[in-house]
Amino acid sequence: MKRQVHVAVLTLVTLTPLIGQAPKGWKMRVDRSISASDPDAEGQIKFVTMGSGFHATNPQAAVFWNPANTAIGSYTLKGTFTLMKPSGHTNYYGLVFGGSDLEGPQQRYLYFLVAQNGTWLIKHRDGDAKTENIAPRTPSDAVNKPDASGKSTNTLEVRAGADKIDYVVNGTVVHTTPKTGATSKTDGIYGIRINHLLEVQIDGLAMSK
Repeated sequence: MKRQVHVAVLTLVTLTPLIGQAPKGWKMRVDRSISASDPDAEGQIKFVTMGSGFHATNPQAAVFWNPANTAIGSYTLKGTFTLMKPSGHTNYYGLVFGGSDLEGPQQRYLYFLVAQNGTWLIKHRDGDAKTENIAPRTPSDAVNKPDASGKSTNTLEVRAGADKIDYVVNGTVVHTTPKTGATSKTDGIYGIRINHLLEVQIDGLAMSK
């Protein structure tokens, strides 16, 4: 994938324990950039409990999850993401679902993300070295952009049904995929992905049947 998309030419994956005020039971997997034109920032990732949710400050990209959080069958996964301030270029954040082996070389998950420029995308990771676009970055009026304060809030949902998946931003279905091929597996761990150079508050992360 070309680096200017600023999504995932991110390798040198490392597992890092969460410490300090981190939510109990949560884990983190860091994806470090090796792009000289789009480097990570200095400092350590911070993922802490804040208010009724979580707060992520990401010099580097990472996936966050709790192994106890799993979803199977038909379900709706939902979370509200508040971008605290724009980054210097477009970076994505949002939901991870259908995850397995997240600590190992055969990590696998789907992710549905939005960005400050009003676009969304859906990707699939299959192993350490392989990611593919399910749907490329796509503009939508449903995605809120930063306001005068620099903040933007977007509620993302993944509605996994028997034979299709709906992807929803602020109540609007922006895309639907069949449960075939790369999107055939929605059972598994769910969590959050925040790409580098972002600070995001996450509230209401929950799965319902």
